[in-house]
Order: sequence, then structure tokens, then C-alpha cells
Amino acid sequence: MGKRDDIDRILLGWPFQPGAIAARLVRASNGREVLQMRVEMGILQMETEKRPDGESPYGMDTYLEYLVSSVLHDGDDFELSETDCMEVDREFMQYHHRRICWMAMRNFSMAVRDADHTLMLMDFCAAHSSDEQWMATHEQYRPFVLFQRAQAAALADLEEFGAEAAVEEINTGLDQLRELFDELEIEGSFEEDDMVEQLSDLKKWIRRQYNIADTLSEQLAEAVASEQYERAAYLRDEIARRRRHMRYC
Repeated sequence: MGKRDDIDRILLGWPFQPGAIAARLVRASNGREVLQMRVEMGILQMETEKRPDGESPYGMDTYLEYLVSSVLHDGDDFELSETDCMEVDREFMQYHHRRICWMAMRNFSMAVRDADHTLMLMDFCAAHSSDEQWMATHEQYRPFVLFQRAQAAALADLEEFGAEAAVEEINTGLDQLRELFDELEIEGSFEEDDMVEQLSDLKKWIRRQYNIADTLSEQLAEAVASEQYERAAYLRDEIARRRRHMRYC
């Protein structure tokens, strides 16, 4: 072991701060950009694309991609093996670390991308595992991942498409959380949940900061509720037009 193996200098130059997520982008020796996260006794280094550890399971970009290809090959009777479950646990944790780093660095579009991967991984496990206890170890985090995705998507849209799009993302996230709370029969009031309050507070802040009234979707819901069907048809067309515009921007 030589001096090159000692990372004392790096650790001393980037002190660990309990309770804070410290992340940064740096250039690796071959020039590629990597994401680093300071942890209590060292540093985690992650790739910014594909799997955070840079591995290609069975030649695939992610283990989820390999599992999907296995279902296509084996059919709907496919069930996760013990080895598959271990690999899912690894990928789940890797994407968790990278997602919270993107959030800390305010790279919201990348946080959305990694949250989507985690949610798809959860969905796959729910569809192809009979081990309810193992699935529960992941499903317990679904509300938090949905919350963080809604937060990141809203702030990404605020930067790219404006305040109304951001409010729509929050509304979508709140609807998804409400459905999940009802499905899981989570104890306590939905409105008083901390994640729900944070999203509601963010929506209020955006409305105040950007002087936003009801969004088109909110106006549509009101028009349907009050049986203003002609106005509802107009609002549906306008929503569809804006979504097409956003998709091709």
C-alpha cells in the first residue's frame, strides 16, 4: 500500500457534517464526470448515468432491465429468485443514494429520473415476488419516493416550463400519495402528514411567488363539478395542446 491509496487528504478537505447531505460532481482520471457523496467514514463515488456503481448486469444497463428481459423470455410465470432479490436490494440502495444527492445539488431532472427507476423497480417486485415481507422492506419507502419525485418534478418544471406546470406536478403527486394512503390504510390524517404538508406548502409558495391562480386542470375539475361541459371540453383541448407543446420543447 502506497501513498496513493491513502485518502486522508481528500477527507480532511471535505469534512463530514452530521445531518447534512454533502454531494459534488468531480472529474475522474479518465475525464468522465462522477458524483460523490460524503459519508461519515469516507466517500461514495457514483456514475451519473445508468447504474451508480458502473456495472452492467448480464450486459444490461441496470438489473431492472435484465429482469424485464427475463420476463419477456420466461413469460408471466417468472418469479424473483433469492439472488435476484439480493441484486434488487443493491440497485434499490444505489439509486436511493444517487437520488438524494441530485436533490441536494438541486439537479431536479436527474432526481426525477432516478425516482422513476426506483418506482419501476418496486412495481416489478410487487408483480413478480411472493415474499410479502421482503416486498414490504421496499414498499415502506414508496410514499417517500413519490413525495421526493413530486417535489423534484415540480421544481424541474418550474425552471423549464413555468409555475403552472410546477403546480400541476404537485397536484399529481398529492393525488398519487392520497391513493397510496387509501390503499395502504395508513393511520393518521392525510392532510396532516409531513410530506403532504411540505408539498402543499411548496404549492402555496409557488402560487404566491408567481401569482398563480387555478391551473387548467383545477379549472377543468371545477367545470366538470359544476356541469359546465362546454367549458370543460375547451379546457381539455387546451391541456392537451399544452402537453404536446411541452413534450416537443
